[in-house]
Amino acid sequence: MADAGVQIATAADLQEIVRIHRETWRLAYAELLPKDVLDTLDADEAWSLAVHSGAVLKATEGEWTVGFVVASKAPDEEVAKADGSLPDDADTTALVSVLVEPRWGRRGHGTRLVAEAGRRLQETGASRGIAWIPEADKASKSFYERLGWTGDGTVRTLDAGGRPLREIRVSGELAVRLDL
Repeated sequence: MADAGVQIATAADLQEIVRIHRETWRLAYAELLPKDVLDTLDADEAWSLAVHSGAVLKATEGEWTVGFVVASKAPDEEVAKADGSLPDDADTTALVSVLVEPRWGRRGHGTRLVAEAGRRLQETGASRGIAWIPEADKASKSFYERLGWTGDGTVRTLDAGGRPLREIRVSGELAVRLDL
């Protein structure tokens, strides 16, 4: 494998991050989301805000950007228990979302991304991470399980273009070992 690394994403990376998001979702979620939803994925403004706030790290292999992680303090509505109450560690819980293009998968990029994001989050006082994943997304579930993250029993159902999409919340330690 060529040199692999993780760096803070900059405005110059924005177009590639948006492309990876769109193309990976179109491939990975073709059976979970309606085609018209996947065809109209448009989060350019949200990605721009995330990149400019420093919440996005990119994974590289050689000259290629192969994936990214978005990680920051979890909003209360994302970390709340099923009954709406907040856990004791709500103020130190981070929301993490990682995406690696399938053609670059199983090369350690996702683990490196979460490990570096976790290290940075811990420096700001974060104690654990959460992520929301489609319940039917076995690849993401397996990835987080390898990190030691498990479902915490919280589920939500989103309206995905008129089709319900059930997601589970996984949670785990931010200190991720790179030798997984």
